[in-house]
Amino acid sequence: MNKKMIQQAQQMQARLKSLQDEISQTKTESSAGGGVVKVTILGGNKIDSISIDPTVVDSEDIEMLEDLITAAINEGMELSQKNAAEKMNSLTGGLNIPGLF
Repeated sequence: MNKKMIQQAQQMQARLKSLQDEISQTKTESSAGGGVVKVTILGGNKIDSISIDPTVVDSEDIEMLEDLITAAINEGMELSQKNAAEKMNSLTGGLNIPGLF
């Protein structure tokens, strides 16, 4: 490999590291039940926070609350991963490079 190719690879590696750091700090919000359950996902794979409107808490219908929480988390994870993939595509020009994210 010539010197120019090595420099380009190093630049790409630095941009990739920067993008991965940015993605790991990105927060994605989602909700379910018209906003009574809200979830914030950090970095595409961690739950940062969950907010539940007290009016939706019904001890007679815990299953509904569980379903709302699950729906909000799933939507948030999906949105977060989609956003991360779009950011990576901007770096790789749409090439699918396994292991980048």
